[in-house]
Amino acid sequence: METRRILAINPGSTSTKIAVFQGDKSVFLKNIKHTAEDLSQFIHISEQFEFRKNIIMQELLDAEIRIDLIEAVVGRGGLVKPIESGIYEVNDRLKEDLKVGVLGEHASNLGGLIADNIAVSLPNAKAYIADPVVVDEMIDVARISGHPEFQRVSIFHALNQKAIGRAFAQSIDKKYEDINVIVAHLGGGISVGAHRKGKVIDVNNALDGEGPFSPERSGSLPSGALAKLCFSGDYTLNDVKKMIKGEGGLVAHLGTNDAYEVELKAKDGDEKAKLIQDAMSYQVAKSIGEMAAVLKGDVDGILLTGGIAHNPYLVNYIKEMVSFIAPLAVYPGEDEMKALAMNGFMVLRNEIEPKIYN
Repeated sequence: METRRILAINPGSTSTKIAVFQGDKSVFLKNIKHTAEDLSQFIHISEQFEFRKNIIMQELLDAEIRIDLIEAVVGRGGLVKPIESGIYEVNDRLKEDLKVGVLGEHASNLGGLIADNIAVSLPNAKAYIADPVVVDEMIDVARISGHPEFQRVSIFHALNQKAIGRAFAQSIDKKYEDINVIVAHLGGGISVGAHRKGKVIDVNNALDGEGPFSPERSGSLPSGALAKLCFSGDYTLNDVKKMIKGEGGLVAHLGTNDAYEVELKAKDGDEKAKLIQDAMSYQVAKSIGEMAAVLKGDVDGILLTGGIAHNPYLVNYIKEMVSFIAPLAVYPGEDEMKALAMNGFMVLRNEIEPKIYN
């Protein structure tokens, strides 16, 4: 039985999730909520470092966790420079980029910083980050858009997509690096990635402007109409940004970002809710078809994951459209804490070498 322990840290906008794993088993899990009042005292997210770290340490103390037994602390990766997927040992260059926020401010930037601070205080631990949203393995031809001023970029749910790809590979007694799969993460944002032999060679920018619309994001929009709206004089830059991310998708169409609420309304006969839910499902299936072309039809499985994958109607809608491509498997929800820990254990078991951030 695995006796080594790993601490996983996942800072979010209004919460900090922490977990201690012993092998595949979680021996401690806590979702610490932060109120607006708690966070209002900080102008920049980087200033929340001591506040969040102290809460984590207090929670571990209150739970009587033997932190001296922890051998790795794995933090959620933040908005660093685009990097290959994998697990990275926290070094000075990584810490600097996390502090500065080279691609923007986000609470996840604190993951590696807090992990490092805790690890150096322990007798036997090292700090890592794993598969941040900026993982970039896109092939060169996939980066080209229709105008040189606009390059396609890789921003997606790398941590969960990679974990699900590995789980599926294990279920068919193969290595993730030996198969081709299409993974659709269905959450607040939606990302659909083409995984070829362990690398995501193409994926939509799930943050601000590509692919299917989602509960909060507009996805791809008709560019001519968008340009006209931008210069209409009726909207500010901030207004348009909110339309694209935060107030798009289900929010714009139905006034809610709760996909489960939409599911229930559609089930109860709300025709508009059903149409919008169908349209979101349709766009996901269409994106899966695009990624099948990227993989030249050589697809071992289509994998649906994320919270919205709990919706059987939506899953069946997508399945009817894409089942001719490859078998479809559903992994509803997401377990980012376990994904972080499993990356750490692969290092401790010498199954993989941690990468160097530079």
